[in-house]
Amino acid sequence: QVQLVESGGGLVQAGGSLRVSCVHSGGTSGNYSMGWFRQAPGKEREFVAGISRFRGTKYYGDSVKGRFTISGDNAKNTLYLQMDSLKPEDTAVYYCAAAPNGQYEYWGQGTQVTVSS
Repeated sequence: QVQLVESGGGLVQAGGSLRVSCVHSGGTSGNYSMGWFRQAPGKEREFVAGISRFRGTKYYGDSVKGRFTISGDNAKNTLYLQMDSLKPEDTAVYYCAAAPNGQYEYWGQGTQVTVSS
């Protein structure tokens, strides 16, 4: 069982930056792929970024490439998402997810990110 707790969301102006964090526990650190998703009101959950467990390969959704950076600190059991050049359309609840068995099956409670224009 993997537990995930996000933090760091908030209100920021367009063009600004924000970093959200996800502390994970209950599994072997670094032994599973992890990622970030987001869901805006009235929209489906969208993949944002992920880190593969095998080679640490990072991959991003098209809408955030070049603006967002995913990283992890295994010593702190923490996953980060650095968000730069934020746009109002980035407003959403951001969720951390873990895929110990190849599929994202563990989810955090989410943290709200609001970008004002």
